[in-house]
Amino acid sequence: MRRSLVSNQSPHHQLILDQLAAVNRRQFLGSLSMGLGAAALSQLPGVSFGQDMIPAGPYRGVVDPRHLIPRAKRVIFLCMAGGPSQLETFDEKPKLAEIDGQAMPGSFTQGMPIAQLQGKELRCLGPRATFSRHGQSGQSISNYLPHIASVADDIAIVRSMVTEQINHDPAHSFMNAGSILPGRPSMGSWVTYGLGTESQDLPGFVVLTSVAGRNPQPIASRQWSSGFLPSTFSGVEFNSKGDPVHYIGNPPGVSRDRQEHFVSAVRDLNTLRASQTHDPEIDSRIAQYELAFRMQMSIPELMDISNEPPEVLEMYGATPGDGSFASNCLLARRLAERGVRFIHLYHRGWDHHDGLRKYMDVCCGVSDQPTAALIKDLKSRGMLEDTLVVWGGEFGRTPMSQGSGTDPGRDHHIKGFSMFLAGGGIRGGTSYGATDDLGYHAVEDVVHVRDLHATMLHLLGIDHERLSMPFQGLDVKLTGVEPARVVTDILA
Repeated sequence: MRRSLVSNQSPHHQLILDQLAAVNRRQFLGSLSMGLGAAALSQLPGVSFGQDMIPAGPYRGVVDPRHLIPRAKRVIFLCMAGGPSQLETFDEKPKLAEIDGQAMPGSFTQGMPIAQLQGKELRCLGPRATFSRHGQSGQSISNYLPHIASVADDIAIVRSMVTEQINHDPAHSFMNAGSILPGRPSMGSWVTYGLGTESQDLPGFVVLTSVAGRNPQPIASRQWSSGFLPSTFSGVEFNSKGDPVHYIGNPPGVSRDRQEHFVSAVRDLNTLRASQTHDPEIDSRIAQYELAFRMQMSIPELMDISNEPPEVLEMYGATPGDGSFASNCLLARRLAERGVRFIHLYHRGWDHHDGLRKYMDVCCGVSDQPTAALIKDLKSRGMLEDTLVVWGGEFGRTPMSQGSGTDPGRDHHIKGFSMFLAGGGIRGGTSYGATDDLGYHAVEDVVHVRDLHATMLHLLGIDHERLSMPFQGLDVKLTGVEPARVVTDILA
């Protein structure tokens, strides 16, 4: 049985329970029908109901023991929302520079999906960056990312990423959930469902957002939804400015003791209802009420980065309370230290249809230093070896120009773009895959988003084929029904 938050119940509290215990005929028949359905569902793999669904204390996950020997305990996913240009970051293309301004050869684009440039004259846009070699590994990285270049030997750059959705919202859905179908769980939800969390006082899956750059596309909360999994596995968005979580403080005149009695009473009422209906969402509600109560103590201390040493704040370029990507990167390290399983940072502003130089300066200016600082900080604390860091957007940008004037931009592109991974079993100093001479098609060691998901799960000790849930007649997995592979060449 779930242990009560308080040891004694008030007479009024007990009276409510006694009154609710009298179940009439209609309620009995209703709960009987629900019980039959729940009994059938409980026979499916990974599904259970009742008090054991969300046990008190840290949830251990359904993959226990792990399918594989884990290399990583947690994931920090740095999403450059809007789609950063691979041609100004990690994919050096001298040939594209040579034919800057010339017509794009039709052989590259014939029959290919194009977003806003569809039906327009396509002209090549040479890289608006210079590239040089960095680290003992000689990784090719642009001058826009000097701080990330300083950790070149810690990162594996994948230059052959491909995805399937060419517009922002469905592309985020595909990157996050492996599908654009509504109601599918996000990768953070799959990971926390599979492995649980190491923290009793914080959610297993936390989301942070920041904004700076061109046309910051909106990010809907369904991008971190648990879909058809119990809602306790949904991501919880923390605000890096103002109250970190809505209603984290008690109302005026409500003491912590009174709040504790209230939470205990709500829990017992929900427990009674759960015994009647066998509804897993009630178990989730119980767990979330109790977690929220504990978060009232843990969150304020967590979010106050002013207690970090000045040299750490300077390393990240973080100012307490500013809501910046730098502060969020520092918060990501603090969340990782406290046992959060999946930490997803979105930085909105990378949709560079015009003003490429201008907005690359802005976006790289706010993200380059803190990204490198996060990797260095984790490494100095001995945490990088079991923390998987992933950097990238929902897609890349075209080799063709968009817009006019002296500072044009690039359109959305899904046939070849770059991401990097670090820590958590990744072989640093690795360059993997390649695009063609103009950076249009991934042509060597192609890595699909499904392969990225399979590799991430593999490093966490999960066989991606075995983490599934029956839903609408399918055995649904994060990696979908089409083949996915673990990219073993980038593993240490």
